[in-house]
Amino acid sequence: MTQPVSREVATDVVELRIPAKAEWVSIARLAVSAVASRLQFSIEEIEDVKLAVAEALVSTIARGGSRIDIICESVADGLRIRVRDFGGPVQPEVVDVTNADESAAGSLGVFLIRALMDTVDYDAHDEGGADLVMFKRLPA
Repeated sequence: MTQPVSREVATDVVELRIPAKAEWVSIARLAVSAVASRLQFSIEEIEDVKLAVAEALVSTIARGGSRIDIICESVADGLRIRVRDFGGPVQPEVVDVTNADESAAGSLGVFLIRALMDTVDYDAHDEGGADLVMFKRLPA
């Protein structure tokens, strides 16, 4: 089940625009890793964030489009990451993390994102493309 994404005002914002090509995923992972490390996440949590972002990017690249924007926002209680694509119409998969079938085509990426991040939200745009907003809460 998806929980609402934190709507707090960001204190710091890092934006990255990459071509929608697989060879740029590693650059985005490094950038997101650097932001997460500044926020005092553990190594394990940083790896979770990197994997979730990579899965989001691979899914976005598979749908087409020319570019992807990655926006990292630090908020009081964690890190909000928005992956914005400019591809075709989106039909986001709804995967129940507790009952996801790993053999279902395309569901493993969504399963991983939902399992690794605290909240996940999709916002499809009428003109095509979508925002995938992920949130990772800082440890208490």
